[in-house]
Amino acid sequence: MVPSAFASHVHHSPTSGQSSTGSKSTSGTHKLSQSKRGSRRVRGQQAIEPERVTQIQQALIREHYFAGDADGKWDTTTVAAMQKYQADHGWQTKLMPDSRALEKLGLGPDYSGAINAKEANFSSPGPTSSIAPDQTAGFVEASGVHQ
Repeated sequence: MVPSAFASHVHHSPTSGQSSTGSKSTSGTHKLSQSKRGSRRVRGQQAIEPERVTQIQQALIREHYFAGDADGKWDTTTVAAMQKYQADHGWQTKLMPDSRALEKLGLGPDYSGAINAKEANFSSPGPTSSIAPDQTAGFVEASGVHQ
């Protein structure tokens, strides 16, 4: 005989609104506990600072997408102008604003305050002819593309 501590118990889910103890269930779905419901974390940027909105509006005015004043308000006119700009460039228009659009408008990240920015060189790389031939040969060989 098997001791009761080792006896198996089969749990059957309720099929007619009855719980396994026989009392009526108030709903067939599980509810989140109070602590879980109140702790949803909002992610991502929630608002655009008025100074940044003004910059975006000024860039859209320069590109002939926005005809109003750059007042720093992210209103429906500004949103529509940004959506039109992004659509004309083949980018998404539902999330605002697209990082590619900001870069194209000249509003990309500013690295001037970065560590060692004073000594850094943010200019374009030199011409391909300035690369040592043996370095180029090493890259070509490593890539598996032979000329």
